[in-house]
Amino acid sequence: MNDKVAIITGASSGIGRATAALFAANGARVVAVGRNEKELNLLRDETQSGNGSIKIALADIREASQIDRLISEIVETYGQIDVLVNAAGILLNGSIENTTLDEWDKMMNINVRSVFNLMQKCVPHLINSKGNVVNVSSVTGLRAFPGVLAYCVSKAAADQLTRCTALELAPHGVRVNAVNPGVVETNLHKRGGMENEAYEKFLEHSKTTHPLGRVGKPEEVAELIFFLASEKAGWITGATYEIDGGRAQTCAR
Repeated sequence: MNDKVAIITGASSGIGRATAALFAANGARVVAVGRNEKELNLLRDETQSGNGSIKIALADIREASQIDRLISEIVETYGQIDVLVNAAGILLNGSIENTTLDEWDKMMNINVRSVFNLMQKCVPHLINSKGNVVNVSSVTGLRAFPGVLAYCVSKAAADQLTRCTALELAPHGVRVNAVNPGVVETNLHKRGGMENEAYEKFLEHSKTTHPLGRVGKPEEVAELIFFLASEKAGWITGATYEIDGGRAQTCAR
């Protein structure tokens, strides 16, 4: 990963943050994309002793104009893009009966539309560098779960986007893969409206729904993302990798 330029969205927390730190520690020039400037600054300060570097990029990836500006600035600064990691995402609860159109659109815009837009704008540069994309999906993209309808649909769409673009870009030597985590201890559920007490109960219950008996850590998912983005995974494309403690192998409970 030495000197490769990696764009990582959702870098201010959770899986995105852990991935940015890991990439920088292994020599990458990381563009950490997010909206929380304070957390991004902390990320940069904590990883400045690594072999690589972290450049903060404040952007709202829901806005096409901001994505255009982001890509232009990166290419102007570095002259290349080698890796795109789409780690930004949101989760809101809701069923077919009570999910509002605004909630549906919000999740689709962040979890799918922005991923598509970022990939599309990066493709010419990824072709030049023979680079690759890693999308952060979810076990909910592979299996159905009640009460998170729009989130499940958005992640299933992200998986299919991964597979389709992998086929389209393979002739150019560009790889596209996704990781599908189970429950990982991040701020995702809290930002979706879950109170602290309910979240702690959820984590405890998740020990029984994941066969390995625990939830995941952001750093564990980051390691898989790093592998897929590295040359060691040079013959892997179109894959949606489960990293979920066995969650996808279980029945609904």
